[in-house]
Amino acid sequence: MHISTSKVELYAAIRRDHRAGLSMRALERKYGVTWRTIRKALDSNWPEPRKKQAPRPTRLDPYKPLIDGMLQADLDAPPKQKHTVKRIGCGSV
Repeated sequence: MHISTSKVELYAAIRRDHRAGLSMRALERKYGVTWRTIRKALDSNWPEPRKKQAPRPTRLDPYKPLIDGMLQADLDAPPKQKHTVKRIGCGSV
C-alpha cells in the first residue's frame, strides 16, 4: 500500500512506525519504498534537497541567434513581410 504524501511526512511516518516496532522490511511493504529510502528516513530528520539538473542543450540552440535576428528585424516590417513559423523553417508547428 503506497501512501501519497510529501517526503517530509513520509519520513516522519516511517520513523514513527519504526519506533512502534515495525521492521525495515515491513516498512518497505507498507510505504512502497526501497530499503535505501527507509535507511535515509531513519538516519535523517529531513529529506535531502533535490539536485538541480543542468540545462541540456537542444537541437535548436545553434539556430537561436539567427531566429532572434529574424524576429527582431520583423518588429519594423509590414505584416505581410513578417516571418512565420513555416518561413523560419521550424517545420509543421
